[in-house]
Amino acid sequence: MTRDSVEVGGRPRTYTVVGPEDAKPSRDLVLVFHGSRQTGAKHRKFTGKAFDALADGGAAVVVYLDGHKGNWNDARRASRFPARRENIDDVGFTRAVIEKLVASHRIDPGRVFAIGYSNGGQMAMRLAHEAPELIAGAAVLAATMPAPENFLVADAPSVPMPVLLVHGTKDPIVGYAGGEPSWWVRKLFKIGGRSLSAPETAAYFAARNGITDEPVSRTLPKRAGSAGGTSAERTDYRQQGRPPVTLLTVHGGGHTIPGPRKAPAVVGRTNQDVNTAELIAEFFEIPSVT
Repeated sequence: MTRDSVEVGGRPRTYTVVGPEDAKPSRDLVLVFHGSRQTGAKHRKFTGKAFDALADGGAAVVVYLDGHKGNWNDARRASRFPARRENIDDVGFTRAVIEKLVASHRIDPGRVFAIGYSNGGQMAMRLAHEAPELIAGAAVLAATMPAPENFLVADAPSVPMPVLLVHGTKDPIVGYAGGEPSWWVRKLFKIGGRSLSAPETAAYFAARNGITDEPVSRTLPKRAGSAGGTSAERTDYRQQGRPPVTLLTVHGGGHTIPGPRKAPAVVGRTNQDVNTAELIAEFFEIPSVT
């Protein structure tokens, strides 16, 4: 693990790299975007370093990027935290990190994936719309699409790519059913505006990918020793010749990331039947999780 920085718009921007420089060439790159009020290091701790496993075996490099004053300049029109007010160039930051790692770690620029949690999930969706040439797919955790009137790049051209969505039905911060955030969420996180529901978000990306076949859902099995109170349902939108879209609905789950590390109880229950890192590796065909 190494800390590094790159200058973007006259500002030094920092990030943490998991994976050695001197491994095999043409590796995948996984960019991890943290949630509000976090840093890359805090998010790494929050997940119990679960995403580090994507770098196991040397087939991928994982990078935890640091937002500006705890946030990403996402594409929600009603955001009003410093990254938005100062119009921080987070797309440029992402581009600069990729370019640097292509040179230093021999990354395959066609195999870059964005993982984003909450505000970071909003950033991943911004990249998918505004700079789709940078990423080959996005995993959006505990975030849903802004409604068209609340989305700054709603008129971006559609570029199909695989999208994985993970959301809890009891998320107290980003509602599974969409709509306006609660008053305390608006005040605490300095966000606002209407968002789509998690199922509407999945249907949106499926339509964007040109998928017209009906989705298929199934309940996932319980994992031995997992905590109770939640269950996982997987809904797949798939069609021959089209990039897939998958929605993992965590029934009873909170503003959390399924996996071995439980989040603080204040944000709700964490499902342990699914390991999100393993799900991401399977979905994007990253051959690194053992």
